[in-house]
Amino acid sequence: MSQHTDPFTLAVRVDKTDHIIGPENAKITLVEYGDFECPNCAQAYPAVKMLLKRFEHQVRLAYRHFPLTEVHPHAQLAAEASEAAAAQNEFWPMYDLLFAHQAHLKLHDLRRYAGQLELDLERFDYEMGDQVYRQRVNEHVEGAKRSSVHGTPTFFLNGKIIDVSFGLDHLFKAVERMAFA
Repeated sequence: MSQHTDPFTLAVRVDKTDHIIGPENAKITLVEYGDFECPNCAQAYPAVKMLLKRFEHQVRLAYRHFPLTEVHPHAQLAAEASEAAAAQNEFWPMYDLLFAHQAHLKLHDLRRYAGQLELDLERFDYEMGDQVYRQRVNEHVEGAKRSSVHGTPTFFLNGKIIDVSFGLDHLFKAVERMAFA
C-alpha cells in the first residue's frame, strides 16, 4: 500500500530525533530543509535567526538536511559533520560555523570546526571516516522527497509548505499572523 501525502504538507512529523531550537511548547513549528553549501540557504540563515529572535517564545525551528549533491559537492559531508557534532551535543554551534564558512566545507575544514567546538576529534574522525551519519542524512532526504521538496531552502510552517521563492518576507508575515492569531 503506497502512502499518499498532500504535496504541500510535511510528510515526516517533527519529533525528538529532530534538531530543534526554540521552546518545546511553541505554537509555531518551522521546519527547514536545507543544504550547508547552498547560497540561498546562507542568505536565509540570518533571516531565520532574526525570526527566531523576534518570535522567540512562539516559534521553534527544526532543521533537516537536503544536500543538493549534484550542485554542491561538499553538502553531504557538511551534513554528516553536523550530525557528528550533534552526537556530541553541538549541532547548533556547528550549524552556525558551517553557514559562517560556507565556502570552506572540505573535510579538513570540517575537522577544524570540530576542533573549535572542542569535540572529541578521535570520535569525529572515526564517525566521518566510517560515514556513521550517512543513513540519517539520507533519511532526511527521503522525508524531504515525500514532502515534495525539490530545492533549498524549503520551509514548512506548522506542517504546510510556505513559498519563499520571492524572499523571506512572506515567511515573516505568515509567522506574524500565526503568532498574533
